[in-house]
Amino acid sequence: MPLFTYRASDATGAVQRGRVEAETARAARAALREQNLWVLELGEADAAGRRGLLAGRRWSPARLADLTRQLAGLLGAGLTLTRALTTMIEQETQPAVRATLGRVRGRVEAGSSLSEALAGEPAAFSPTYRAVVAAGETAGDLPGVAARLADYLETRHTLRLKVMSALAYPAIVCVVALAVVSGLLVYVVPQVVSVFEHTKVQLPLLTRAMLGLSTALRAGWWLWLPLLAGGFWLARDLWRRPTVRARIDRTLLGVPGIGPAWRSVDSARAASTLAMLSTAGVPLLTALDTVGRTLTNSALREALTAATAEVREGVRLSRALARSGRFPPLLVQLIDNGEATGRLSDMLEHAARTQQAEVERRLLLLTSLLEPLLVLAMGLLVLLIVLAVMMPIIEINQLIR
Repeated sequence: MPLFTYRASDATGAVQRGRVEAETARAARAALREQNLWVLELGEADAAGRRGLLAGRRWSPARLADLTRQLAGLLGAGLTLTRALTTMIEQETQPAVRATLGRVRGRVEAGSSLSEALAGEPAAFSPTYRAVVAAGETAGDLPGVAARLADYLETRHTLRLKVMSALAYPAIVCVVALAVVSGLLVYVVPQVVSVFEHTKVQLPLLTRAMLGLSTALRAGWWLWLPLLAGGFWLARDLWRRPTVRARIDRTLLGVPGIGPAWRSVDSARAASTLAMLSTAGVPLLTALDTVGRTLTNSALREALTAATAEVREGVRLSRALARSGRFPPLLVQLIDNGEATGRLSDMLEHAARTQQAEVERRLLLLTSLLEPLLVLAMGLLVLLIVLAVMMPIIEINQLIR
């Protein structure tokens, strides 16, 4: 249930401040009048401040898709919007989600449209989500649009899981390799090489280098931690700067393997979002502005912004995207065919499926290349450490002979 903060005066004229739970602002005023309080100020309490850290986070696509599917089914069954929201609240088990849906229902009961009610919860409902809902309300087909929106969210979540699963194995290999190499340097190398310290034989260069690195790791661990933390903070600060981020993104797009895969992921996301918005009846320029917010690569985002400006001046979308040179030719060709035949929405959906298949192919290729490379790199590091330990033994054996 929504929570409101108030400033009110009692019968003696004293001013009181507090909070009250109510479905709507009108109900909150009525509850305060029953307490003989005259409302001077009334406002909805800050959502993030009263529900903790998790409430301020945007819901996952899977969670949002499930709620949207419920809404589409209830509305398709003939329930009114208010009754559908009430049913969803009654079935919900998470307090934060119940509170959010309760506030949305309160705004709808106060006379707001669903899209306007969702606009008050930006942490839960993205601009894309609200734009599609507004288009469904305008077209008078909110149940059908909600069902297509749920399909879109599920497809996007599936694509995200595929990307994460493809990157999970390389990440695990890197962490394990770092742990193994650190353990060998910190514990194994010093104990083995210490056997040769009493001899007068000069240790090989590789062994001395490994000993120096081992000593630095053991003696300066207290210095490495703040250096790593400072480096992480600096990298994050640079990543948030638009000029630096754009330069890095443009560079990464040209890296073999990484660049094409990233371009395919963003292109698939753009095609699926644009197809869903176009099918819902959102105007093309509004849809392009919304799609730009979903792209993760700033270079592609800048290219789409420039293309949107050209479309606003009357240029066809396919031609504007082709001029940028940053989007896949197949995507541009399918959009061109859709514009020529008047079936842009159908071609966009086909382009979305094509780009998602391209993403899967590129991810499979990237992981198939990364896995042996990471294993080879780990083997080379271990080989260097083994050589650093074995070379003094080999030299001593030669001296004895």
